[in-house]
Amino acid sequence: MLQLAKILLLVTTLYNVGEGVVAIWSGIAAGSIALVAFGADSYLEVAAASLVLWRVGIRDQEYAERIEQRVVRFIGWTFILLSAAIVFQSAWALVEGVGAGESLVGIVLAVLSVTVMPLIAFWKLQVAAKGNLHSVAIEAKETIACSALSVTLLAGLVANALLGWWWLDALTALLLVPWLVKEGLEGIRGETCHDGLKLCSCRPCLFGLRTCRAACCAM
Repeated sequence: MLQLAKILLLVTTLYNVGEGVVAIWSGIAAGSIALVAFGADSYLEVAAASLVLWRVGIRDQEYAERIEQRVVRFIGWTFILLSAAIVFQSAWALVEGVGAGESLVGIVLAVLSVTVMPLIAFWKLQVAAKGNLHSVAIEAKETIACSALSVTLLAGLVANALLGWWWLDALTALLLVPWLVKEGLEGIRGETCHDGLKLCSCRPCLFGLRTCRAACCAM
């Protein structure tokens, strides 16, 4: 299970590196704040997956936890800074009436992310549950949250392309902010403890994603 978890974390890292490059490039080309923000968030996911990939390979757990706390706090501050940049850029775009252009590349990227990343996330949850890998389970839930952001991004890009709602790009970007702030504050406060986290490998609870009432979990 540990080896498979490492492979899935590596796939997550490589995918998000590519996703970030495409999102930022297409976002700049189209003038889309939402796409650029989504690309930046991809690199936050790269940082999270890389951290967990490094952590599961360390035998000295006390040392790993000390370093992990520092890195998580640093990532938390990057979330806050990204949120501030999104708010500023979105407010400027709305006041000045500057909207994003159509981005077919961005739409294709969002569709791909909505399709691929949830499958990888659920696979990681299943592997984490079977191998009792708490940090992998936490990272998998981060991937699911990023997949939800992909849905928001896709809706905004499609509406802009079909209806010409230039202001929707800025509003879509702002919808990312509450989640980014929440994750950032949790990282800064060090709210990453895995004690008491219940892992489950059965399908009814989506591999621990939601509360499970199955007899196997009650045990």
